[in-house]
Amino acid sequence: MLKDKNDQRTSLSELGEFGLIKHLTKYFAINCDTTEKAVGDDAAVLEFGDEQVLVTTDLLVEGVHFDLSYMPLKHLGYKAVMVNLSDVYAMNGTATQITVSIAISNRFTLEALEELYAGIQLACTNYKVDLVGGDTSSSTKGMLVSVTAIGKAPKQDVVYRNGAKPNDLLVVSGDLGGAYLGLQVLEREKQVFEANPNAQPELENYSYIVERQLKPEARKDIIMLLKDLDVKPTSMIDISDGLSSEILHLTSQSEVGCNLYEDKIPLDPQVISTCEEFNVDATTIALSGGEDYELLFTISQDDFDKIKGNPHLTVIGHMTDKSEGVHLVTRGNQKVEITAQGWNAMKEE
Repeated sequence: MLKDKNDQRTSLSELGEFGLIKHLTKYFAINCDTTEKAVGDDAAVLEFGDEQVLVTTDLLVEGVHFDLSYMPLKHLGYKAVMVNLSDVYAMNGTATQITVSIAISNRFTLEALEELYAGIQLACTNYKVDLVGGDTSSSTKGMLVSVTAIGKAPKQDVVYRNGAKPNDLLVVSGDLGGAYLGLQVLEREKQVFEANPNAQPELENYSYIVERQLKPEARKDIIMLLKDLDVKPTSMIDISDGLSSEILHLTSQSEVGCNLYEDKIPLDPQVISTCEEFNVDATTIALSGGEDYELLFTISQDDFDKIKGNPHLTVIGHMTDKSEGVHLVTRGNQKVEITAQGWNAMKEE
């Protein structure tokens, strides 16, 4: 229930983004028999006969989620779509349509918005989805972009976060940490530019990680690959808030524990070299960085032979009994408890 106005006020940072969502929605009942899954996964699931409809939405706010001093508007449009398509794929579904709503201040010109929508159009073309609606409004503080993605999947194909079992293998697509490091490089170059507007950004040696930040790709290909391999994950989530946070979502909702092996975490050579340059630990970056938009999922051990050796997939751990907890097994074979250190949208400045 809502607190009495005389009660002590609660800071949003105490709850965090997911705690806030859970708190605000806990009293909402399901009123429609077509609602199969409401709040609490990567996408909502609506049931219409044998096929289920997936719906997800994300809001990107200038100054919070993106900085237009180094984020081109075309890239922003593309990324805004990717963020949402990734959630559909994390349900093992196929994305079909999007809606786009924007709020903009009067500093943006028509040509600027054409750039934004050129990125949205490129995403629609590349991922074969249709733009079917949206809204526009004015803003007193920069730009806000809200995209809703709609997808579908046969009922038997939908994968939730809560299906992992002890002894299932923990698998990740691609590699981790690049997007966060790309952001750090861009922030550094911004500071250099602000100190000396004549300075040219030095990004040649960071092309991969900068692209991971500015123009990520949702992993539609992994969903197709798993179908070709005849592998249905037992649970799945996309990596938007950092590996540690996503593992904790899977283990919490599946009521299992996990051992994650540090030496198995896939890292691109550019991530490793940039970590050395910035004097930061690559494992910490992979665990806490976020915005990689890779897929993290569990599979039965019976399916291991189907995926072993695949260059797109890496087994990084296994699920355990809940009583064993959630741990990182270090290269020195020590067990360290995993805590959520990833992105928290409600964190106080």
